[in-house]
Amino acid sequence: MLKPGVFLDRDGVLVRPVVRHGTPYAPLRWEEFELLPGAAESTARLRRAGYVVVVVTNQPEVRRGTLSADLLEQFHRRLRELAPVDDVLACCHDDRDGCSCRKPRPGLIVQAARRHSIDLFRSYLVGDTERDLGAARAAGLPCLLIEAPYNAGLAADARVADLKAAADLILAPSADRQINKSSDPFTRS
Repeated sequence: MLKPGVFLDRDGVLVRPVVRHGTPYAPLRWEEFELLPGAAESTARLRRAGYVVVVVTNQPEVRRGTLSADLLEQFHRRLRELAPVDDVLACCHDDRDGCSCRKPRPGLIVQAARRHSIDLFRSYLVGDTERDLGAARAAGLPCLLIEAPYNAGLAADARVADLKAAADLILAPSADRQINKSSDPFTRS
């Protein structure tokens, strides 16, 4: 049986991004890797409600040589210890590689949906960048965008303060859900 899912970007949603000159970057050192407040509790709430929670993240720093694959795996092991997510899928390619898994392409979402029997029609993506919005649209998912100074002006299905607010919105009864109804998977025809 297919289950609903919530796809989460990592940096800016679960983990504090490293912001330099107004642009968010992935943490590259242990001292930069910090779970955002409320992230663990929010993922736990989503899972208790029956959602499969999967992290889908671009990590081109591996391809670029500024982050080792081993340290990335250590980060993700730690993330799984801190936040109850069902899976973490990372694209370690750069744009020039032209892969199908690098957001804004939907490859990671499609891969996770197959692996975990996720019904995309009843799923969401929570992100913080234009790439996340693009991946959500390419996969046919509503996107809840975490508010940040670096994403002002991006049009999402809903804008929220943090992952807790995103979980509140996703878990709200359908009559109370304040997500663009044209893309809300519970009201799409």
